[in-house]
Amino acid sequence: MKKGVRGINPASKPSGTGCVECLASPGGWWFHLRRCAECGHIGCCDSSPSQHASQHAAATGHPIIASFEPGEDWFFDYEKQGMIKGVELIPPHTHPKNQPVPGPAGRVPANWESLLH
Repeated sequence: MKKGVRGINPASKPSGTGCVECLASPGGWWFHLRRCAECGHIGCCDSSPSQHASQHAAATGHPIIASFEPGEDWFFDYEKQGMIKGVELIPPHTHPKNQPVPGPAGRVPANWESLLH
């Protein structure tokens, strides 16, 4: 871990291309994806029905996430409840650009907008 950057491990690899818990659940789906900056866990955002990224942070004590969305380059600290300056994480930095948002393909209900937080 880079000295002085608590909660960020630049060498951690993303756990996959989608929310780990949503993919493990037959009806799971997400709005946007977040990457744990410490261990690489990919979870769904707080607007998603299951909010797995924040649940991961609470369960593990890993306080910082990075967006895992194309075109976004930001970090958020759950403890400080605000955006912070991050460091370069190893790629990939986003889910595949051809992956639908929301996703995954074939699991998003027709009324998905009414189910967001």
